[in-house]
Amino acid sequence: MVTSSQATISEFGRRRSARAVVLVLHGGQVTSTARARRGLAWARMLPFARGVARATRGDAVAVWLLRYRVRGWNGPAEDPLPDVRWALDEARRRHPGAAIVLVGHSLGGRAALRFAAEPGVAGICALAPWLERDDPLVHGRAPVLIAHGDRDRVTDPAASAAYAARIGATFVPVAGDMHAMLRRPLFWQRLVTGFARQCIGPDPGGRRDRDGTDIVPSRE
Repeated sequence: MVTSSQATISEFGRRRSARAVVLVLHGGQVTSTARARRGLAWARMLPFARGVARATRGDAVAVWLLRYRVRGWNGPAEDPLPDVRWALDEARRRHPGAAIVLVGHSLGGRAALRFAAEPGVAGICALAPWLERDDPLVHGRAPVLIAHGDRDRVTDPAASAAYAARIGATFVPVAGDMHAMLRRPLFWQRLVTGFARQCIGPDPGGRRDRDGTDIVPSRE
């Protein structure tokens, strides 16, 4: 168990009284207990966080980009899951009753799918998720969207399609793209933004409150 570092959340959009929280989860490694940093995996999800924040500007929506404690999934330890759990608890504490949408890439997509049946979760969007055959099938009421580039050689688009079919999720194949989602960035951005907005619904009040600060947990 790694105790020398903490998960953190970079915050965009509304800071107080949000009616919805979009939690963005970056990728990682199969095995690593090295401290997670704001490296390429984290940075790849930054445009999605900023894009959703821009698309919901003027709405009471908070957008959070989580950074895990460590880089790896690490087998049975499943190290990202306690970090996601903490972020969900923090979202509920700071924004009681808010709808929560999870958007994850690769390892982050795998983690997001584990919380599909979590109370308050209004949607799951998994981008090029890393999935294994023995991953549990989590069925919830919230819509689930899984998208995968058909030229991905890091994670398996066929596994994503099969998982989506087994849980009744929507599967979107992205022609010509690879794991980093760089060949069709506008398509990915519009897919994520559109899904998030659909899940949280229209803003009844049109309230505004934007910032870009970090939240650091008081515990590991």
